[in-house]
Amino acid sequence: MREIKETAGRSLVVGKLPRGCELCMEGAKLVLFVTGLCPRRCFYCPLSEKRRWKDVIFANELEVRKDGDIIKEARLMNALGAGITGGDPLIKPKRTIRYIKLLKETFGPNFHLHLYTSGRTVTKKLLRDLSEAGLDEIRFHPSKSDWKKIEWALDTDMDVGAEIPAIPGKADEIKVFAKYLDDIGASFLNLNELEFSETNAQELRKRNIKPKSGTLAAAEGSEETALNVLKWAARNLKITVHYCPSSLKDSVQLKNRLLRRAKIVAKPYEEITEEGLLVKGIIQLPNKGLNDLKRLKLILIRRYGVPQKLLHIDEKNMVIETAWYVVEELSKELKRRFNAEIGIVEEYPTADRVRISYTPL
Repeated sequence: MREIKETAGRSLVVGKLPRGCELCMEGAKLVLFVTGLCPRRCFYCPLSEKRRWKDVIFANELEVRKDGDIIKEARLMNALGAGITGGDPLIKPKRTIRYIKLLKETFGPNFHLHLYTSGRTVTKKLLRDLSEAGLDEIRFHPSKSDWKKIEWALDTDMDVGAEIPAIPGKADEIKVFAKYLDDIGASFLNLNELEFSETNAQELRKRNIKPKSGTLAAAEGSEETALNVLKWAARNLKITVHYCPSSLKDSVQLKNRLLRRAKIVAKPYEEITEEGLLVKGIIQLPNKGLNDLKRLKLILIRRYGVPQKLLHIDEKNMVIETAWYVVEELSKELKRRFNAEIGIVEEYPTADRVRISYTPL
């Protein structure tokens, strides 16, 4: 019997962890969302309304308008590779192959690329084209009628595996698939903890799948199903089987990716938290214009001695940004003299700069 090991990301694995998973846990993978289109309509699809079944492109949280956006985002997080996902990126094969070539040509042959596909539109020629373009690893999430296509991929230079959700109560079906993968010589099977989202919650509940107590999104019974398969695989299979809990995505993968990006994009006045968020102070002048903000910025420099590098006017949101400790020290003075509104904000270091919290002073 093989050993079940805990990874650095606190997932569980029997065998050797796929390279794509190693880099993902480090937060070193750009998430390249090629299209929301997909030939399958899985009841558990967690994609947001903004992406689900829509032909949109994102590099992490940045909506891609041109190829250069992908390269810029990869550099802003010091990416060591990319996970190419969707939808099903192979619904748009020319686009996907162009992106694979773009990333390899820009960052070199060691920039690791893995791709997720249902396999529905896969042909032997397309698999050869993907391999020749530089794709390192392919992960299938197939209907049973498409299993055969996994065997086709084994004739290329790519690492070949599968990635599916651990649907509660479906351990026996998963074991049949795992045995098939083992028999044909695939490299790995990843089992993801099933998650609730705004778009799939109704369908999950229809099937009597409930949220797991004490978690943000995990489905009750999914982990138990995955562990059942994992223990069985340790006794019966040679293939790597990896269980990825939903907590890993937020507490490890996302956190590490945010930290990588924050270290590059943080402005001199922004402090990086342990979770990879950015903290700063903001000063607003209600019912005042841009010129008033500019005058206040000069006063902060000349009268209060705030270094210029710690001040920035955000013209879109009409605020002065500065260090949190600056607004803490000057809040009473600025409120009294200028009727300013002062606060401390936390936000993601992502392209969309989503605000997580605002604390008025």
